[in-house]
Amino acid sequence: MKRNTSATAVVALALTAAMGLSACGRSTEKAATPADKAATVSSGKATGTITVWAMGGEGDKLPTLAKEFEALNPGVKINVTPMPFDAAHDKLATAITAGKTPDISQIGTTWMGEFATQALDPTPASIDKTSFFEGAQKTTEVGGTSYGVPWYVETRLVYYRKDLAAKAGITTMPTDWAGLKAMAKAMQTKAGAKWGIDLQPGGQGSWQSVLPFAWSNGAEVATSDQKKYTFDTPGTVEAAKYYQSFFTDKIAAKQLPLNSRAPSFVDGSVPMFISGPWEMGGLNDLGKAGFKEKYGVMQMPKQKTATSFVGGSDLAVFKKSTNRDSAWKFVQWLSDPKVQVKWYSLSTDLPSVKSAWTDPALAADPKLAVFGKQLEDAKAPPATATWEQVAAAFDTEMEKVAKSGLDPAAALKTVQSKADSIGTGN
Repeated sequence: MKRNTSATAVVALALTAAMGLSACGRSTEKAATPADKAATVSSGKATGTITVWAMGGEGDKLPTLAKEFEALNPGVKINVTPMPFDAAHDKLATAITAGKTPDISQIGTTWMGEFATQALDPTPASIDKTSFFEGAQKTTEVGGTSYGVPWYVETRLVYYRKDLAAKAGITTMPTDWAGLKAMAKAMQTKAGAKWGIDLQPGGQGSWQSVLPFAWSNGAEVATSDQKKYTFDTPGTVEAAKYYQSFFTDKIAAKQLPLNSRAPSFVDGSVPMFISGPWEMGGLNDLGKAGFKEKYGVMQMPKQKTATSFVGGSDLAVFKKSTNRDSAWKFVQWLSDPKVQVKWYSLSTDLPSVKSAWTDPALAADPKLAVFGKQLEDAKAPPATATWEQVAAAFDTEMEKVAKSGLDPAAALKTVQSKADSIGTGN
């Protein structure tokens, strides 16, 4: 899930921590059952009442779009219930346990492994799964079955100050690990920055910073059948060593600022960071007129690939929906490229449907175009029932790697041991 300003990104990180803690101890959830079959959806217009749960800003804005669907389907009524992000996970879990779910809900991508097989309806064949970015589509799949659709997406790029890069003598943007680190160092030694790059030094949610390096190095964190975690591999160890080197070489700070990264980026003291599209609005506002021309974004550095993290939210219909046909019709309508562009104009949520990116509303923005390109090579963590719990263990060890200089190989052995003990729940 994304936030739209750099200030709320800090809040979102705290909420991610709360969600991760709330997921602990759920390794005994129902295992994936590939035998789940997707039923068909009838033809004709939607009818009846459709209840939808949506979170944060999405919950506030969705009713506006829902009115268009109601106008196209005069016999239907959509009731949207907004909920705060920090309460969403537990509210969904409670509703599933009680058998009192809505027809549709927004689902965090890292929650799908926990909720899918026990509560969600498989995606009908009438929805074209190939229309979505592959990494986003994978977030809906558990045990070989898709449960829902990617609603909107986000991915991470390298933000950099173009003016300070020029001052550092960098005329060609780096494309690999060595080049990124050299650029960050040059920002210090030649452009006068205090730190070359802002990387999260472990702690809650730091897996989102580290795993893209592992993925770009050809590593995976689970087997293809998602029956076992695979953290303790040479590819992930090498990625963690690369991540650690920014801290040991004093290119990145071991302590993050208390507010947000935007002020340090705007004043030039930290002229690079890795983050998502929501940062742009806050940077433009803080930097004031003309600042948006002073910075650029580039794709993640390549080792074997140039893979980044894909996040966002999925939309799912519950097995206990009392209006399944109409619920899926609404979900399918929200997946139409033109509707996705309308949703972007309302929410700034990036479309999950690839063809929507050809619309001038997105294609005309050069920074957004880079995000669209990165989405072609972006991955999510495995859709396991215990991911949040295992990720917390990973974050703890990465903090030791970044701040205390712990050997990455030893740290990942500890993560592997904890992950083996927890299991995937699949």
